[in-house]
Amino acid sequence: MQIVGRGFLAGHLESIASAHPRAVVLAAGVSATSDTSHDDYGREAAVLYDTADRCASRGERLVFFSTASAGMYSVPGRVGKESGPVFPATPYGRHKLALETVLASSTVDYLILRLAHVVGPRQPPHQLLPSLAAQIRAGVVSIQRGAQRDLIDVDDVVRIIDELLSTGVSREVVNVASGVAVPAEQIVDHLEMRLGRTAERRYNDSLRAQAVSVEKLRALAPCVRDMNFGPDYFRAVLDKYVTSFAGTPS
Repeated sequence: MQIVGRGFLAGHLESIASAHPRAVVLAAGVSATSDTSHDDYGREAAVLYDTADRCASRGERLVFFSTASAGMYSVPGRVGKESGPVFPATPYGRHKLALETVLASSTVDYLILRLAHVVGPRQPPHQLLPSLAAQIRAGVVSIQRGAQRDLIDVDDVVRIIDELLSTGVSREVVNVASGVAVPAEQIVDHLEMRLGRTAERRYNDSLRAQAVSVEKLRALAPCVRDMNFGPDYFRAVLDKYVTSFAGTPS
């Protein structure tokens, strides 16, 4: 596996790289859902175009990370499915959907993975869990009113990708998520309990996210059956990594 990028996901995918010599994983894209410039989006698009051309000419499979966040699935009351329709509510979501469309209309052998909120060690500080933990430790946490987040362990993400590539899944869009939308207040509650801190909560308006369907994921990656996805899964994920993103000793 050739991994394009050096960030959070790229580092974790190194463990399965040797098992997939004909795959190219594009893990160098935009990871911030806000405050991202058109130049950043343009750079990601240029890298995708170039990588897709090379993969098509060499007969390699290209893995592209899109999003299953509220930026993509933003219609409350519906379950977000890969078959759509989707109505991205942010520039980030519209950017990712546009790049998905580029691949769908190309000749490259692709696998598009719409990722939920991946949690694990060595995450950038701007991502959801490191950011919340830092705010709690500082004494004030910002919560988007009515927000829900689907959390998934990075180890489970790597295992899912390994299985999808091993079984030859191709030219598909797949949600990679737990399928459980957790209210943001419950995530903060659990972090406060584990950190032994109570923070002042300040609320602001937010996008209302859809729950994310994992029906297709379960069909294509049977390994998810023993990942214990369910209403308490997010607590196990937070417990596993809280010292990593809290900056506390393990």
